[in-house]
Amino acid sequence: MYLPGVGPKRADLLKQELRIISYEDLIYYFPYKYVDRSRIFTISEVRSGMQHIQLKGRVNSLRTIGEGRGKRMVANFTDGTGNVELVWFKGLKFVKSSINGDFVYIVFGKPSVFNGVINIVHPEMDRFEESKTLLQQGLQAHYNTSEKMKSNFLNSKAIHKLVYNLFQSYKGKIPETLPAHIIEKYRLTILNDALRIIHFPRDNQSLEKARFRLIFEELFYIQLNILRLKNQRTFNIKGHTFTKVGGYLNQFYSQHLPFELTGAQKRVIREMRHDMGSGRQMNRLLQGDVGSGKTLVALMVMLIALDNDFQACLMAPTEILATQHFETIAAQVEALDVNVALLTGSTKKSERVRIDEQLRSGELQILIGTHALIEDTVVFNRLGLVVIDEQHRFGVQQRARLWKKNLNPPHVLVMTATPIPRTLAMTVYGDLEVSVIDELPPGRKPIQTMHYFHNRRNQLNRFLREEISKGRQVYVVYPLIEESEKMDFKNLSEGYEYMQGAFPECKVVMVHGRMKPSEKDKAMHVFASGEAQIMVATTVIEVGVNVPNASVMIIESAERFGLSQLHQLRGRVGRGAEQSYCILMTSFKLAEETRKRMEIMTRTNDGFEIAEADMKMRGPGDLEGTQQSGLPFDLKISNLTRDSRILQMGRQVAEEVLENDPLLEKPDNQILNRQLTKLARAKINWGMIS
Repeated sequence: MYLPGVGPKRADLLKQELRIISYEDLIYYFPYKYVDRSRIFTISEVRSGMQHIQLKGRVNSLRTIGEGRGKRMVANFTDGTGNVELVWFKGLKFVKSSINGDFVYIVFGKPSVFNGVINIVHPEMDRFEESKTLLQQGLQAHYNTSEKMKSNFLNSKAIHKLVYNLFQSYKGKIPETLPAHIIEKYRLTILNDALRIIHFPRDNQSLEKARFRLIFEELFYIQLNILRLKNQRTFNIKGHTFTKVGGYLNQFYSQHLPFELTGAQKRVIREMRHDMGSGRQMNRLLQGDVGSGKTLVALMVMLIALDNDFQACLMAPTEILATQHFETIAAQVEALDVNVALLTGSTKKSERVRIDEQLRSGELQILIGTHALIEDTVVFNRLGLVVIDEQHRFGVQQRARLWKKNLNPPHVLVMTATPIPRTLAMTVYGDLEVSVIDELPPGRKPIQTMHYFHNRRNQLNRFLREEISKGRQVYVVYPLIEESEKMDFKNLSEGYEYMQGAFPECKVVMVHGRMKPSEKDKAMHVFASGEAQIMVATTVIEVGVNVPNASVMIIESAERFGLSQLHQLRGRVGRGAEQSYCILMTSFKLAEETRKRMEIMTRTNDGFEIAEADMKMRGPGDLEGTQQSGLPFDLKISNLTRDSRILQMGRQVAEEVLENDPLLEKPDNQILNRQLTKLARAKINWGMIS
């Protein structure tokens, strides 16, 4: 409020619109781009389609045209080589009072052509005398602002002026936030200079060095925080030591394995056995594409818990998925005489009472369920292992509540079928050990993906008939996006009617989110049993349904899905030994980015390649197809996709620091402790990110 040029009204606006309430917030509000203001064009050089340009000249005339909403002010501007029109639709009184034909102006803006005349709408205008420092400076910073701020004259230029006033009034040096040994070793720009240069760059070279310093610091501290907490947990939290590999696992492995384990599955199980036998708590993220055999790995790890006289539980995000896990696992361990139960919101009261009694006594060995598992009434006798499937669907607090079911926290395995780009895994799950199943089970064929426009519907129907005649089944998925739910629901209903009309000889079922769970389950069962040949659905079938006989996935309006969601949907087929197909149906009119998505999907089945491409196109906070909260922290200057190399360097430096000084006790590293304390004030629960 007391910074020259701010005052109470502007201070309130900065707080509301940009969350800027302190000098530090303002200094760390970084420009999003820079424009070279050293070059002045002549009007004779100006062409339509050019980016922002700068002109020097005088205003010949100023006139008001039109009435009401179409009212505008037009100035004729010349530099002796030609004329352009400067146009304003807002702030007309201010424009009229501030422009004087006696002065030479520097005009800055984006040129366009209207009725054969070059014009610049809402240009920036400064008297030449006042612009000399700007012209000498060269690169001018531009800041993101809101419409509300612009209407109160707090545009990018005004923010730039406030930052200038701040540096002028703050004569002292900004305190350093990195130890001298890191700055010297990696030849980093000192903080005071980096912050000044990022707002007022002299040239591109010094700007790049300043950006590198600030990006490195931001990512380094995130990694240092994650790794320090991981170390603390490793040293302080003792895990149950699973020393035995006994009858349950050995009998299952030798007599009841549904198929030969892949090399990747064997490697992952070895990693987990090592963790659980170390005396430390296991905290592991298991990544594997749809159909890669994660559930089988989870079951074998649960059997190790049982061999050591502990209980295990598996939590899934939906009743459909929990029920499917229960049916699969119960069938696989039936011959082992293992006591398995299912607990969901639909479980009858009498069954709940039985489950609670057996859980407390230790008689119940494996409990599979939904959020119902984390209710306070669910009490285990000796919980040794927690498996969380599709973990991104659960909040941090929900996952953490499972930890507290024991005096000694259980081993934790979180699984995801959404491949996470390496940079994101390092940042969001940096305190977890990561295992990857990167092989499909033997006999699986890669899914063939094709992109069709709507005019190939007849050809598609012929192809579907051929597949159905071979005894195969078909999914048809429609988008369902909340804002236009009615329209989408109409599309789904029409699609259902169309498929019934086009395939009268087939049984068609429909599944969507508005159905009661019992109706949904019934339709799913009819399809899974093979009684129905075609299922028309929304994305409710994205996770969970396992129908090995389904060989075709048609995704209608595929342009409305993100890459990760398309990949998840595609993973519903290809679960048997037969060749499977995914057909992406779109309209002709596609944006360039949508064309890229279709091209990536038809080119590769590699979930990790798709996840990296998705992150580049959509940003780290929106990787699930529906907007996620994304990162548990704000990134002010770095970008996980663009700055992956600096992120890896930051992690490496953080590892070196903690290797030499695990508790950050050395005098040189006190500065690191102070910064980490500041980060902790942001109320990020780093310790429970897993």
